[in-house]
Amino acid sequence: MRDKPNILLIHADQHRYDCLGAYGNEDIKTPNIDKLAQDAVLFENSFCPHPVCTPSRYSLLSSQYIHQHRGLTNVSTLSRDIPTLPRILHDNGYKTTAAGKMHFTPTYLDVGFSEMYLAEQCGNGRYDDDYHRWLRSEGLCDRIDMIDQVNKYRKEAPCEYWEHFGAFPSDLDEEHHSTTWIGDRAVECLDQWTGGGNFLMVGFIKPHHPFDPPQPWASMYDPRCLELLPGWTEELVHGDKGESFFSYKGLMEASLRRVMALYYATSSQIDYHVGRMISLLRGNRLYDNTIIVYTGDHGDYMGYHHRILKGYRMLEPLIRIPLIIKYPSGNQSGARDSRLVNNIDVAPTLLSAAGITPPDTMVGIDLTDKEASAEYVFAEQGNEYMVRSKTRKLLLHRNDKQSMFFDLERDPMELENLISNVQYESDISLLRKQLEGWPLFDESVTNNLDPHAPQCHATNVPTGDTGLCSHFESIMMKNANKPIEATLDSAPHG
Repeated sequence: MRDKPNILLIHADQHRYDCLGAYGNEDIKTPNIDKLAQDAVLFENSFCPHPVCTPSRYSLLSSQYIHQHRGLTNVSTLSRDIPTLPRILHDNGYKTTAAGKMHFTPTYLDVGFSEMYLAEQCGNGRYDDDYHRWLRSEGLCDRIDMIDQVNKYRKEAPCEYWEHFGAFPSDLDEEHHSTTWIGDRAVECLDQWTGGGNFLMVGFIKPHHPFDPPQPWASMYDPRCLELLPGWTEELVHGDKGESFFSYKGLMEASLRRVMALYYATSSQIDYHVGRMISLLRGNRLYDNTIIVYTGDHGDYMGYHHRILKGYRMLEPLIRIPLIIKYPSGNQSGARDSRLVNNIDVAPTLLSAAGITPPDTMVGIDLTDKEASAEYVFAEQGNEYMVRSKTRKLLLHRNDKQSMFFDLERDPMELENLISNVQYESDISLLRKQLEGWPLFDESVTNNLDPHAPQCHATNVPTGDTGLCSHFESIMMKNANKPIEATLDSAPHG
């Protein structure tokens, strides 16, 4: 396997595409990812096929759209009949490992990884995974995350949680924070690599909310010094009421800056651990023969149209994601690729770069082929489908009164819905036709869910109740009246 390239796939959760220095953000500090981009291809127009975690992750692994793999929600199962990137690599002699957040049902779903060291956040995963079992052994609980992610505790959250939109310095020290734990597991896995034929997928929980980096990261950015990201408006756009995960009535510029400062800090913390991984590969003389990918599952509004987090419609900051691919030996170093690409393109690209022919079930294109391109990019969410060219975008809704069309040349911030503008009838008609091959609004496409699907056979996979739920419930009850720290640390910024 020495001639086979290694593959390191780094996957962040809810990372807005322009919140990296390499994508032109001058406020955020991501020097390691930026330096990686200098050795890589940076894709300027990269999109996810669904703006929610699990469906997008299944598309990344299978190179299929949501309506094809039928993982429609965050509680869904990718069918074993569908070939995946890790399974194909495994069948071709690769050692396949996952570390961090995968967001599968069941938690350790067998998609082709021989080893899985998990740190989950949502649903049953947090009561199964390795990270929370370790926290229990340390007598700790990620309380802010529990308040943000578990409905039982969120309903009883103190007022400061709502006032600050879940943005606080972590209640855990840096050593026990999920980002550190995931970074440590990734470095341990990489340090076991010898020669070629290794595949590691690293899934970071962050910068997904709650925005709770540990100190000293939490004091890295002064909220007052940050420039608001493109698309911020003083009120909601397109007449929506804005009642989602948070009510946006209290989203003022000062509260958004606080959220941004901690969102940036979590991203910088991830960047630090990306730097550790790259340094180790260089030190072990494996960097040149390793394909490294940095991407995400979806974005975050982060102020766009007076919103944060995700939900609502497939607007640009939510559906666009970073994608950086470093090929072996610096091939295409420092290139910027303006093609329209989708995360379904990642698996066939990596297989091709490893000398493996992608199966016919994979519908994405091989991005190593510079002649391969798509004129349109597609995505779907519930009752809505997106088709986008470089200059036009249609959000076709099952209730056509809710459909939207944007001229991205004139209106890159998507402020004016032109769906009823007669001047754009031909453009809208053309985009509608691009969707004719899809099973539009086909109610027969149902969510595939099998909590008892086969899991990874590694020895760390639990076979019964871990007792984590009762353990963390006990800690949460003891701290029920304890306030969340409402102010940022006074340590120097910078």
